[in-house]
Amino acid sequence: MHQVVVIPGDGIGPSIIEATCAIIDATGAGIEWIEAEAGLGAYERHGTPLPDRTLSLMGETGVALKGPLTTPVGSGFRSVNVAIRKEFDLYINLRPTRSFAGVSTRFSDIDLVLFRENTEGLYVGIERYTNEEKTAAEAIAITTRHASERIIRAAFEYAVKHGRKRVTIAHKANILKLTSGMFLEIGREIAAHYPSIACDDKIIDNMAMQLVIRPEEFDVIVTTNLFGDILSDLMSGLVGGLGLAPGANIGDKAAMFEAVHGSAPDIAGRNLANPSAVLLAGVMMLRHLGLDDHAVRIEKALDEVLREGAHVTRDLNPNGVGTTEMRDAIIAQLKQ
Repeated sequence: MHQVVVIPGDGIGPSIIEATCAIIDATGAGIEWIEAEAGLGAYERHGTPLPDRTLSLMGETGVALKGPLTTPVGSGFRSVNVAIRKEFDLYINLRPTRSFAGVSTRFSDIDLVLFRENTEGLYVGIERYTNEEKTAAEAIAITTRHASERIIRAAFEYAVKHGRKRVTIAHKANILKLTSGMFLEIGREIAAHYPSIACDDKIIDNMAMQLVIRPEEFDVIVTTNLFGDILSDLMSGLVGGLGLAPGANIGDKAAMFEAVHGSAPDIAGRNLANPSAVLLAGVMMLRHLGLDDHAVRIEKALDEVLREGAHVTRDLNPNGVGTTEMRDAIIAQLKQ
């Protein structure tokens, strides 16, 4: 029995988390779900968007499945997600992206994995106005050898473990010669220790262009925090959008799996939300827990429901069904 903290979140979060937990339970995975709170709802009930109990439970179990959160304005948090990442040093942001039969996109047969450094860069939030009139501001980006080495090494280790062929380092070392330059230099040093994995690098603007021209040429991508944030959403657009994009935040002692899209309060409670992203995050979680067989079964069931195309939500088919009906269709596939 594995204990997992489940954070329903805000907006559509509770409905897609409920669907995901029901589908995982239908595999017999034996997960003990421990519910916790975070986000706007938690702030309204407890005066904080990230209660101590939630952090304590995540520390005890080391695994969380999270729905989308809304960070309340004026709460003192720039982002609840960032606060959780910092609390548990979740330095890997892992974003797999693949094509699904039945989902109409410009590309097919896409199978990409992005490793985004999750703790540094411009997202450390060191900013200030440079004059009293507040007409100019500056931000400081932080890059360290320690953080660069561990994210790049994680990308290469993933490539070896999963039979991947190539790791591409995305950077801006031609302009940011110290911060991005060090990241690229470290990447090349580490690549030399993995002779079975091809390694190349791309300047970030060229990387973005190449991804939308010939995405099939890429395999595993590793980059810094801001660049990874941008590229991961670009990649999701290649396969149908954020509704099909799972994410994981992984550290040495804890991991959090999530849908990376927003809480969509405009459709909350209307049985319209696509559960695929958080379900795919649940699949990643099952693999993290060593429950590969259960993960494969869910992937196959979801693939079939998406391929068939009738029992999917309306973002995928204008004549589609609701969240609960899509959930039930996936569970029915599991039983076949």
